[in-house]
Amino acid sequence: MSLRHALLSLVLTLALSGIAPAQLPTNGTTSATQFSDPGRLSKLSSAIPEIDRLMAAFAERNHVPGIAYGIVVDGKVIHIGTAGLRNTATRETVDTNTVFRIASMTKSFTALSILKLRDAGKLSLDDPAERYVPELKQLRYPTTDSPKITVRHLLSHSAGFPEDNPWGDQQLAATDAEMSAMIRRGIPFATSPGTNYEYSNFGFAILGRTVANVSGMPYARYVRTQILLPLGMTSTTLESKEVPANRLAHGYRRQDGQWLEEPQLPDGAFGSMGGMLTSVSDLGKWVAFMLDAWPPRDGAEREPVKRSSVREMQQVVRYNGAFASRDSASNTLALSAGGYGYGLGVRQTCLFPTIVAHSGGLPGFGSVMRWLPEYGVGIVALGNLTYTGWGGPTTQALEALARTGGLVQREPAPAGILLVRREQTARLIAQWDDKLADSVAAMNLYLDESKDRRRSSIEALLAKAGGSCRNEGPLVAENALRGRWRMRCRDGDLRVTITLAPTEPAGIQFLDVAPMRPEESLAAAPVCRS
Repeated sequence: MSLRHALLSLVLTLALSGIAPAQLPTNGTTSATQFSDPGRLSKLSSAIPEIDRLMAAFAERNHVPGIAYGIVVDGKVIHIGTAGLRNTATRETVDTNTVFRIASMTKSFTALSILKLRDAGKLSLDDPAERYVPELKQLRYPTTDSPKITVRHLLSHSAGFPEDNPWGDQQLAATDAEMSAMIRRGIPFATSPGTNYEYSNFGFAILGRTVANVSGMPYARYVRTQILLPLGMTSTTLESKEVPANRLAHGYRRQDGQWLEEPQLPDGAFGSMGGMLTSVSDLGKWVAFMLDAWPPRDGAEREPVKRSSVREMQQVVRYNGAFASRDSASNTLALSAGGYGYGLGVRQTCLFPTIVAHSGGLPGFGSVMRWLPEYGVGIVALGNLTYTGWGGPTTQALEALARTGGLVQREPAPAGILLVRREQTARLIAQWDDKLADSVAAMNLYLDESKDRRRSSIEALLAKAGGSCRNEGPLVAENALRGRWRMRCRDGDLRVTITLAPTEPAGIQFLDVAPMRPEESLAAAPVCRS
């Protein structure tokens, strides 16, 4: 008998005996949170031909010389597509090993490096950044009550430095001495530290300096030895000269109907904000590693950074706004709300509760990586045209995956005690018993509404539904300690929802029983409703 089936058997035995002992852990689950559809990979793979057509059409329509893209599912790159030229002069084509610049997507590697040093006890995110980069001690802050810039401020674009994308693109070749001189001359503030989101390449350059000063080795060496090589990302580098000539994508801009080549910028002090080059194969490994942090679970950790830290960088730290609109053609709602984590953007849309992403753009190149933690699916795309705009085609690719029916959220796993309380609650609804009612209730339940009123209300609903009620179908868990289910009765259905209290053993702190139409779904209502 498997562990899962053994625990389920224990749960049902305890429920039928009316016992919910403290020995059954509140946070223990019947199994790891997983995807329930065995045909999921086959369904998702069926969208690949459509995605190939979307990508090819995008490249042709936008005159992108060469592209490479990949689809990641459940920790594996299941498809890589390439098209076009890595070098227009020699007519050499893009392949899976072609190396492109990924610009600001470098920031996620810098953030993970900082977290690895934090986990090793080498720094704290809430330390003043000047502790690790002494030149910052000379900064003149915008107000007398401004806090010192912390490492966390820098990671989340909350330091107050001004947005600097056009300027930052041209700083990659700056030397360490030149960067130090910039800091000593002073950095103007757009806002007070810790109050607003303002995208700062300079801030991530300072984080690169922090990595070097704390680790005792150059940033590029630390990232390579401590992050890239443990992940098998052997094609990834911060210096274009290290890429074999027959694998390097040349970058271009479009002008007067012609492709004009952009020079390859050398690695310098600002490399940690946007200097990285990689292949689609390597970038797929990076996204697979990010997705592997989900869900939280028991078991061995994977190098090079523990799962909890990888999840931490995928959480909103600094909110940066929301917008909603209605498409006039389809009359559908669109939503984008969220913010920035550590080196990654995190958004919610009408379709997906979480999209973790970052794009990258430099003269000659444009790239993006996007993934859906709740769905275990991601996409990466690289192009060698200045600021290649991947937002549209990657959104269309995710929509194509959704249409297959295989893009379904991972189901939360209920704690064993939640399954116990479900069975006990169902018995209570079918036949009220004061002793059972007392045994399942948290101390607030009958203070919020008296036991007599609850009993009368449930008995009235039971009578209207015709009695003979029994559980039907699985419990739909919102999390380990909250869920809902259907009870099928002779003349109607009931929807039952419970939430457990933060106690051991966990009693029921919230109970709702309501009529339910036979065709009504237990699924959560969509985020965007017309």
